Amino acid sequence: MFGWRRKPKGLVGLDIGSSSIKAIELEEHQDGYELVGFAVAPLAADAVVDGIVRDRDSVSETIKKLFIDSGIKTRSVAASVSGHSVIVKKITIAANNEEELASAIPYEAQQQIQLDMEDIKLSYQVLGPASANAFDVLLAAVKREKVANYTEVLELARATPVVIDIDAFALGNAFEMNYKPPPNLVVGLLNIGASLMNISIIRGGAPLFTRDVSVGGNLYTDALQKEFGLSLAEAESLKEGREFGDVKVERRSAQIRSVSEILLLEIQKTMDFFRQNTTGEAIQNIYLAGGSARVEGLADLLRQDLNVPVEIIDPFRRVHIDGAKFDLDYVGELRPRMAVAVGLALRAFDSND
Repeated sequence: MFGWRRKPKGLVGLDIGSSSIKAIELEEHQDGYELVGFAVAPLAADAVVDGIVRDRDSVSETIKKLFIDSGIKTRSVAASVSGHSVIVKKITIAANNEEELASAIPYEAQQQIQLDMEDIKLSYQVLGPASANAFDVLLAAVKREKVANYTEVLELARATPVVIDIDAFALGNAFEMNYKPPPNLVVGLLNIGASLMNISIIRGGAPLFTRDVSVGGNLYTDALQKEFGLSLAEAESLKEGREFGDVKVERRSAQIRSVSEILLLEIQKTMDFFRQNTTGEAIQNIYLAGGSARVEGLADLLRQDLNVPVEIIDPFRRVHIDGAKFDLDYVGELRPRMAVAVGLALRAFDSND
């Protein structure tokens, strides 16, 4: 959304999360895409909090090491932001044509966002005509200090920030490329990271509504640590379904379900708000992404409560992966975590940049 430099030939999608950094590089071929770069590196606790890089030196060093260890030579990157400094709104603007619409955007954005325009970076996407003399528009605004927070870290890591996107939009890019949704299909995309959950509702690949919620996989880890007196690593292992010590499966499952119900409540609130503010839009499928997408029982809980099909997203569904270059089991295990990075890597092939 917020690119400002000439796009180079190669571009790495770099997803800077609160617990790890994920990198993806793709090549485009006549029959689709091929994976040419793949890397994941853990981050120190509290290095990134609520979508803000708190420890610039630690994060920049992690990025540098990730590139060296993975052998990815491209240093031009697309990264993304999320959290409370990101504002996304769908609005309708009266205009007879797109030229009039472009002239009206700054005034309408000021009315809707109610922030000093000098303090934000603004982008928009025309979704289509709302009537004979009006257009539906998706506004996206990010505080400049948030963008600077990421670009400074990337430059410290000797990477060139070419595009700063939004997590929810990158996730939508990955879904659209891999699943080719029909124009009228309304889908909920849930990216459950360590400390943030991105909720995006799209129709036919076009975003209708997004919300970032400050809950995520850390809630599971914290609950398991407190209940069973475990270390962080032990709780992470237990969360991922591995047995640990004498912890009973029933007690572990009860703790995990209690946290899943907290996430479910936030998802329900978002879906209810969406339904109340739209006409005739019903969510037909839900796809889960992020490090907690595979938490025991979460997909089943959502499926039962929301009464829609729920599945784990596969961001490599239409991407060729050479088994001689990559460990297919390792890539397969990390698929849900890589969705945002895949969506960012796809920005290399945008025809309008």
